[in-house]
Amino acid sequence: MILLGSILRVLSPAAPQPRSIYDLALISSAIFAVIFFLVTATVFYALMRFRWREGMSDPQQYAGNRKLEITWTAIPCVIVVVLFALTARAMRLADPPPPPAADIIVTGHQWWWEMRYPKSGAVVANEIHVPVGRPMALQVESADVLHEFWVPELGRKITAVPGHPNHIWIEADQAGTYLGFCTEYCGTEHAWMHFLVVAEPDQDFEAWQTAQLQTAMAPERGDNPAAKGAALFQQLSCPACHTIHGTAANARTGPDLTHFASRRQLGAGVVENTPANLRRWLANPQKVKPGVFMPDFKFNDEQLSQLVAYLETLK
Repeated sequence: MILLGSILRVLSPAAPQPRSIYDLALISSAIFAVIFFLVTATVFYALMRFRWREGMSDPQQYAGNRKLEITWTAIPCVIVVVLFALTARAMRLADPPPPPAADIIVTGHQWWWEMRYPKSGAVVANEIHVPVGRPMALQVESADVLHEFWVPELGRKITAVPGHPNHIWIEADQAGTYLGFCTEYCGTEHAWMHFLVVAEPDQDFEAWQTAQLQTAMAPERGDNPAAKGAALFQQLSCPACHTIHGTAANARTGPDLTHFASRRQLGAGVVENTPANLRRWLANPQKVKPGVFMPDFKFNDEQLSQLVAYLETLK
């Protein structure tokens, strides 16, 4: 189903870059279809018109036909030149030169995506926000193994290579949410290394970016589950992997959790980000996403309720 969905998305480009590839595919397919029809029709005509019958003499032999030979050589040459020109144009439109500085730095991890906005300082996981109608330059890199960044409706594939950043442009013509994938096998949970691209109007994008720069709101003090969950988070080894701005947690091994509750997916798309799914994840990460590097802390029910209450405040 995911493969079929990807094919359908490729056939519905929502940005200039993939549309140039799509248009090239349409034109090329039309040319190939005409060639196929003409060759098939010619062969069929020859089979019917000149087939041997009882009593017929051998067909007349010709030494050559210069006009015919020039014609069937010139036509393919013209077709090749036209296709070359169209391909060069599509390549130029689909992959413009990158600017001096990227708008978004995308880093592939096993098995999730980190997105950093160097101009503002915003950091998110598995969710890219872009303004509608504005091309955004992405620097794509990897923290471990080869990954492949692909949003079928918004651009071509680009490989994330450790130590070798690549560049790609991404743009959406209309507001919406677009699903992206890793398409380079990268280990156990390669199939669940999804991300979302959220295209929104300029004012909504700027508001989102401003919100991402805010520090995490501390839960109300007192004898409540969220406050206890915040204390438990700091007591455990969670700060050794995660960042929550405004707290002592400042690591980059795992996803930044500063605004965790505002995200739509959990585990790079394996489940929706809901309190119930978060509780399942904390109770046994390996059951939700086998192979994930997050350890199972064997939380009891009370600890689970406290951590879920705290993480749900990180909006």
